[in-house]
Amino acid sequence: MSETSLQASVPSAQAAVSAADAVLTTEQLLPMYRMMVLIRRVEESLLELAESGKIGGAMHTAIGHEAAAVGMAAALRREDYLTCTYRGHHHSLARGMDPKRAICEVLGKASGFAKGKGGSMHFLDPSLGLMGANGIVGAQVPHAAGMALAAKLRGDGRIAITFFGDGALYQGLMHETFNMSQKWKLPIIFYCENNRYSEMTPISRTSSVSNIYTFVQAYGMESQQIDGNDVEVVYAAISKAVERARAGEGPTFIEGITYRLAGHMAGDLETYRSSEEIEMQRQYEPLARLHQRLLERGVAEEELNTIRSQVEEEVQEAVEFALDAPWPDVAEAYTDVYKV
Repeated sequence: MSETSLQASVPSAQAAVSAADAVLTTEQLLPMYRMMVLIRRVEESLLELAESGKIGGAMHTAIGHEAAAVGMAAALRREDYLTCTYRGHHHSLARGMDPKRAICEVLGKASGFAKGKGGSMHFLDPSLGLMGANGIVGAQVPHAAGMALAAKLRGDGRIAITFFGDGALYQGLMHETFNMSQKWKLPIIFYCENNRYSEMTPISRTSSVSNIYTFVQAYGMESQQIDGNDVEVVYAAISKAVERARAGEGPTFIEGITYRLAGHMAGDLETYRSSEEIEMQRQYEPLARLHQRLLERGVAEEELNTIRSQVEEEVQEAVEFALDAPWPDVAEAYTDVYKV
């Protein structure tokens, strides 16, 4: 595929936040680098487990999306609300979910955060402000708006952020939520992780506009397009949106341009894009870019190697823990079942 939109992972000059606006100290960036490495290795490990037949059902990774999650987690308070898509492992880990509990859940083990019942597509931990990933495209967005409305009515200073893909923009409930949120000035951030594909279909075949952040301008909403692969830019954009939301200025829509380095889901045959396209995008991916930036700031390669080694040990331990963890008792199938 030779779509012009895929020639780079940086947005146009229309971007409201650039790298010049987003300068964090090296001391701030190092733990963000560690978290991005952790997310990458957890997801790569999950992909390996799925491809070896140890994970049942659909499993979606966000390899290449790490900057969005880590920049978000650094910009928000722990008590703020978060909802995300079924491609939400990175958001959950960035917010502080234990990798052991996360991997156990994907494997369907009793030690998972939902005793193995949620699986890969339904990550949840209210103690982290993570109010649910959702397997229905776009369904998590009005949920976040409801939480933002509750926060506004209570006056507790909380805000909500919700993540979704570019494909969700064509769901009618999205636009109902945009209109309501802007009309009521809800404290909410809409973050679109635009990886240029709706499952296997390129955005050029689904969208009537090339810059999808312009959709919400019809509602009078503040919106911007950013380089979603630069964790400092993501942090700066979300921080500005957080400030607006807490000040009662209403919602912000952020389109973060990124790229999915793995398939839509485990087992994806990747027949819809070329290996050359994927390799071209690796030069823009968030982890490699942050690695290079830290080197340019004087951080020794040895220090970064140490971080990667420590993360590798942590993830390997988590995988072994999950593989050895017990399966749920059969009786668990009849617990946590409700009727209205």
